[in-house]
Amino acid sequence: MGVKCLLVADEGVLWTLHRARVAGIIPADTTLKVSALIGPVNPAAYAVYENLGADSVNVPSDLTLAHLTEIRRVSAAPMDMYIEAPDDLGGYVRMYEVAELIRRGAPLYLKFGLSKAPGIYPYGHHLRDLTLNTARERVRRGRLALDLLARHGADGDMAPLGSRLPGTLRRFDTSS
Repeated sequence: MGVKCLLVADEGVLWTLHRARVAGIIPADTTLKVSALIGPVNPAAYAVYENLGADSVNVPSDLTLAHLTEIRRVSAAPMDMYIEAPDDLGGYVRMYEVAELIRRGAPLYLKFGLSKAPGIYPYGHHLRDLTLNTARERVRRGRLALDLLARHGADGDMAPLGSRLPGTLRRFDTSS
């Protein structure tokens, strides 16, 4: 297939892709990630996405620390979270909470959209310079987050670069 990770924005599509993965129709190591556009806001919903086949779930950027703790109690599936969310996803900036977000939500993958930045989708040649500048700024913000983590003594136990398979997760039975 040539693609190792699929971003999914529908529960039915997630379940269908997971069943296809179990049946060997798509590669077994294909990662299924739930989109930020349908991110769950409570532990029960998060657990359902894990059971439907999600290997990683985007959560809304405005979840409280207590929400993250409660979600982590019911699921081992990694979370993805915009530390700086694009405006169309709320525009939240939570850079100074990074260490505590990780402590409460790990495994947690940090994402850097840019608030107050022009949209770049759908990409075309006319947006090339803007897209490259946006990418550079996202990398810079990632570096700032790493520096903050180091300053707070919370920069250990990071997932190895390139790792993406979460280990054993709970799943609904696919035999029916």
